[in-house]
Amino acid sequence: MRRRAKAQRGFTLIEIMVVIVILGVLAALIVPRVMTKPDEARATAARFDIASVLQALDTYRLDNQRYPTAEQGLQALVTRPSVSPEPPNWKPYLKSTPTDPWGRPYQYLNPGLKGEIDVFSYGADGKVGGEGVDADVGSWQLNR
Repeated sequence: MRRRAKAQRGFTLIEIMVVIVILGVLAALIVPRVMTKPDEARATAARFDIASVLQALDTYRLDNQRYPTAEQGLQALVTRPSVSPEPPNWKPYLKSTPTDPWGRPYQYLNPGLKGEIDVFSYGADGKVGGEGVDADVGSWQLNR
């Protein structure tokens, strides 16, 4: 009878609590790492978008002997600029004005602060500077 009672014995409350604590510690270590992955993916997508915009800008320059002015902006890649200097050989270079993975328009400077032209996103926080996922993502970070 004693053997039978021992064989049917389940887990004690302390054993269950130890397992729950171990699972909690593992979750506390793993969840923060997994949660940053979407923002890292957005930063990578922004780099690819910027590379595509730069390619369109280079094509614009080949056709029109100059990049769009800062006033014309990236919209000059979508619709013919009406602001001087008007491009002589304009054609559509992009289907729509690009927005970054956070839903904000890309920034464009001509002349750029870090290169001849700068195309960049302010990152997750939408503010200048920042670190980690909030860091700016720009054309100066690409190997051109």
